[in-house]
Amino acid sequence: MLYAFLCYHAEDVVFSWSQEEDDAVMAKLDVVHQKLAKAGKMGPALRLLPTTAATTVRKSEDPPLIIDGPFAETKEQLLGFYVLDCEDLDEALSIARELGKANPGGAYEIRPVRLFLPGGAVGGSE
Repeated sequence: MLYAFLCYHAEDVVFSWSQEEDDAVMAKLDVVHQKLAKAGKMGPALRLLPTTAATTVRKSEDPPLIIDGPFAETKEQLLGFYVLDCEDLDEALSIARELGKANPGGAYEIRPVRLFLPGGAVGGSE
């Protein structure tokens, strides 16, 4: 089953890291990434640009309302995500713990996903 790992952290903390601090965290994460890739579990992983670069479209308005910045104001922002192929939620939780050790201070929200491709859906459950 495919799971999305949504990576939350305090944006002002992460984007204030020096290049050396960021490189150190990324090196620790790379150890986990390589292990997951070797096991055939690693899908796309992305770091998002700061929320100041975000634009939100609210379809509840007609015409849709377009807002600069993130939709919700929270202490932690969505800063990136992974898509990983896990046997079940227990394995996903184990991986989230490993990622959390490599990058402490944030949170990982885990959600099952369905991959939609032209002509059908792959993964997930109905």
